Amino acid sequence: MHIVIMGCGRVGSTLAHILEDKGHSVAIIDQSPEAFRRLRGGFKGRRITGFGFDRDVIAEAGIEQASAFVAVSSGDNSNIISARVARETFGVDNVVARIYDPRRAEVYQRLGIPTVATVRWTADQILRRLLPEGAEPLWRDPTGEIVLAELETSSIWVGEKVARLEEAAGTRVAFLSRMGEALVPHADSVIQDGDVVHIMARADDVERIHNAVATKIEENH
Repeated sequence: MHIVIMGCGRVGSTLAHILEDKGHSVAIIDQSPEAFRRLRGGFKGRRITGFGFDRDVIAEAGIEQASAFVAVSSGDNSNIISARVARETFGVDNVVARIYDPRRAEVYQRLGIPTVATVRWTADQILRRLLPEGAEPLWRDPTGEIVLAELETSSIWVGEKVARLEEAAGTRVAFLSRMGEALVPHADSVIQDGDVVHIMARADDVERIHNAVATKIEENH
């Protein structure tokens, strides 16, 4: 499929190379011709100089034939405006915008524009490497209210049904990581040695859930 990228920085150029390697056609837009130096010599996609929210510019990039539009310039306003032009003017359904300010990301999510709030995401990734496992979520929505987190479980849960852990924790298990593969549990699934449990929950519930599971189930027998 054809994909238009606005912003030929490190993220935009990396995306362009990966997408082209996967067999997609790519057009990349940047207001500075110097930015295209980040593209490898053999890059076959189109290089368009201009602003991604300019209708003529994104039309030149092939937006009318595009299956997706990605806005990853250095400016929040430019990213969201261009994303809205791609969706609302040219009817591109698959649109993603990078947003540095997570508070803005929440607003744009409500407008139907999927966003990546890079500051929050980057901070989370760094904290996950600095602090013990489970201290920071694997993912959070732009509002910061909903998170995907690893649930620390001791070996005494091995052999117990996932449903029992859910009852003790007061939450649902999103999936298990088992032997390097993801597994969506069903009612009779049993926790095995080495399983990593992942939960989707409200951020302010995660500590309570961890504590509930840490105290385990003797009280409930």
